Amino acid sequence: MTGLGQVLGQLQSAVASAQGASTSEASGATPFAGMMRSMVEQTSALDQQASQTVTGLLNGQGVEIHDAMIATQKADMAFELALQVRNKAVGAYQQMMNMQF
Repeated sequence: MTGLGQVLGQLQSAVASAQGASTSEASGATPFAGMMRSMVEQTSALDQQASQTVTGLLNGQGVEIHDAMIATQKADMAFELALQVRNKAVGAYQQMMNMQF
């Protein structure tokens, strides 16, 4: 799951830079940056839960196979969502940078 770690790292750095850019505002963090941070944290938590569940299944710690499969699919879906949100945000940024005034 090193690919997941890389993308999560990219998302976390994007959130950190977005929050750094928004510190000049009176409210602190923008709602979008907060939403991104929450999404990254939830994705990371689901990935950790899936890893623990699969490890428990492989070690014979009483974890059922369906629980491991469900946790893995939840982590995969959260990762896919985060990846698509990142792709859309990068696409929007590139489109804005290509605008001519």
